[in-house]
Amino acid sequence: MNLKKTKKKKTKKSSQKPRRWTVRLFLTLLLILCMVMVVYVFFLSMLAKYKFAGKTWDLPARIYARPLELYPGMKSDAKGIEAELVMMQYRHVDRIDGTGSFSRSGNTFTIFSRDFDFGDDHIPSQKIRLSVQNGKIIMLNDLETGDPLTLIRLDPAHIGSFYPTHNQDRLWVKIEEVSPLLTQTILAVEDRDFYQHYGVKPMSIIRALMVNFREGRTVQGGSTLTQQLIKNLFLTHDQSYKRKFDEAIMALSLELSYEKEQILEAYLNEVYMGQDGNRSIHGFGMASRFYFERSIQDLRPKEIALLVGLLKGPSYYDPRRHPERAIQRRNTVLQMMLDQKLIRQDVADNSMKSSLGVIPKPPSGNSRFPAFLDLVKRSLLEEYPEEELRSEGLKIFTSFDPQIQFTAEKSVSFQLDAIEKRHGLPAGELEAAMVVTSTGSNEVLAFIGGRKPDVEGFNRSLDARRSIGSLVKPAVYLTALQSPKLYTLITPLDDSELRIKMRKNDYWSPRNYDRQYHGRVLLYKALAHSYNIATVRLGINVGLENVFETIRKLGVDQQFEPFPSALLGTMSMSVLEVSHMYQTLASGGFYSPVRAIQAVYTPDGTPLQRYPLTVSQNIDSGSVYLLSKALQAVVVEGTAVSLNKILPGNIGAAGKTGTTDDLRDSWFAGFTGKHLAVVWVGRDDNRPCALTGSSGALQVWGHLISNISTAPLNLTQPDNVRWVVVDPETGFQTKELCPGAMSIPFIEGSEPRQMNSCVQAEKHRIEPFSQDRPPRSKPSFLDQIRGLF
Repeated sequence: MNLKKTKKKKTKKSSQKPRRWTVRLFLTLLLILCMVMVVYVFFLSMLAKYKFAGKTWDLPARIYARPLELYPGMKSDAKGIEAELVMMQYRHVDRIDGTGSFSRSGNTFTIFSRDFDFGDDHIPSQKIRLSVQNGKIIMLNDLETGDPLTLIRLDPAHIGSFYPTHNQDRLWVKIEEVSPLLTQTILAVEDRDFYQHYGVKPMSIIRALMVNFREGRTVQGGSTLTQQLIKNLFLTHDQSYKRKFDEAIMALSLELSYEKEQILEAYLNEVYMGQDGNRSIHGFGMASRFYFERSIQDLRPKEIALLVGLLKGPSYYDPRRHPERAIQRRNTVLQMMLDQKLIRQDVADNSMKSSLGVIPKPPSGNSRFPAFLDLVKRSLLEEYPEEELRSEGLKIFTSFDPQIQFTAEKSVSFQLDAIEKRHGLPAGELEAAMVVTSTGSNEVLAFIGGRKPDVEGFNRSLDARRSIGSLVKPAVYLTALQSPKLYTLITPLDDSELRIKMRKNDYWSPRNYDRQYHGRVLLYKALAHSYNIATVRLGINVGLENVFETIRKLGVDQQFEPFPSALLGTMSMSVLEVSHMYQTLASGGFYSPVRAIQAVYTPDGTPLQRYPLTVSQNIDSGSVYLLSKALQAVVVEGTAVSLNKILPGNIGAAGKTGTTDDLRDSWFAGFTGKHLAVVWVGRDDNRPCALTGSSGALQVWGHLISNISTAPLNLTQPDNVRWVVVDPETGFQTKELCPGAMSIPFIEGSEPRQMNSCVQAEKHRIEPFSQDRPPRSKPSFLDQIRGLF
């Protein structure tokens, strides 16, 4: 009996032993699992805090034109003002209804301008009225006070962006900049208990799980606004329990670490709001522009309702593709706003009856001005990494002038069509490039890279390097004029036949365009009429290396082949490089690097970089002054004389035509008192286009200058220049009333000392001037522009 009891006890003990081990193993595994969960939860918490603290949203760099300045007397027309306002994304309405809107009645505009921060300079919004008549502004008043205004400055047009690699576009807004109605509506629709919970709502999650389990699929979410933000920022959109768990833990951690306003601000800027091609629209700041062309501060209740309604499904409720769905969703949100007492009954009723009010065509993510943006980007890449350009939200203010750009585009389009028709060329074969700068600052005002300037592609103004032909000749004559004891404007040059030995028995003989020899010609006339032979002789006499050094001083840093043919422009340059040369001439010998960018700021207005005007005097201003007078002669009596039929008589433009071998390239570079423009016309395949500089590029240049607000060229006379009345036949001084007398500028010390009497002058006058001046009835060229000379 005792034995049996002992056996039973042993059996009991042996059966209890594995149970205890099982329990211990279970408890151990449970403890390990709990520790893993604690570690995992801690990891998620730290990850959420770390990522959110270090989160930097990729913001595209935004490029702006120059601000639009309007003042009484400014040359402009109603069509041009409206075009720029539209490009500045001002809304054309019957009656101004907020900032960024304008109305027009005939030639009178009423404008409600936006406030804008130019980095460290804030411009407040203002209501103004202006009138245009006979091509200029005749009235500019403050609409509220009626006081006349001398000048107003409107916010600049946004002309392009450099987007992050993932092509997200957003305008960052601060929570304090957002209308309370917008934040209240978001919370009413998406998360009414936002200020009461700690990132998760357990009851909502349980309720959503029960509904989804009953339906067998996901039909309801229980996410708070914070959970939505976590999902958008850090997690995938997979519908899994693990992702929901991670989302809840990270949301809780975020709520415990950050203020509610910080979380709400992040949500306002991160949330997905629509699509424009490959550009995704994120945040309410960009969405308000994308759908309504309004700033976020100016949104009306019906617009707020539509944007908040899009949170449920930006594609499904897209107001442009599915307006019926969008109206239904908007009205649902409006009803919720009314139920929550966020708006009055009359506001809700009127809003529900109204149209969506969405602009038909959204602001494009692609720039209308790709060539100019290419120039800006290349300039910035010299100082900033590309990743920084695409993600730091830089504000880049430029010198770009939309009105001049529009005029330049029209000039290219209209004139190329006319030139092709006039010369029997196949339609659409000619190409063109143009650079327009300010003569005072060398800032780029307009930039055209091709016949279709709004199409991104080959940028001819930067990358097409073509022979410049006679555009190089001013450098030859300038080199000579820098030796005033040897050369003046009336030094006689030899334009007779010339043979230059190149190698062994090989000779080169330059020829004039008209295939004629002109014998003895005055220096300024040789330039005005672009005589090749006289120019080559002059260039050889002054020295090829000296001419090349002059070109480098004018702003083109190149190495040139030391062949005499270079004196006729066989070297290749881009349109921008040519503009460097002529900009230095237009500035009186003062060189300044070309500038497209004025300043760069961070999104909060901190200046990163300014681009001040830097100037160095590279060439004596006296010799440049003489050359500029000769370039005016090109327009008055030389190869650009046809400009006189296009330009106002008092403009006094200076310039030079350029034509290359076989008529492959047509060039014109010229300047007025305010603007410099360089134009190239030709074919991409380098085949002859049968155009000279005057029959091609000059026509485009003339159309541009005659249609912009420019200024006459009144050259400032340097201290070392003296005017003397001379007899061009003998080169001696004479009296003003003597036949053939001319008033000519000389570098001081180079003027003739000898005097000629009228009798002597009458005997030895050059024939061309005798026919120009029978007793002062028909004045010679230099008499015609004595006001200029």
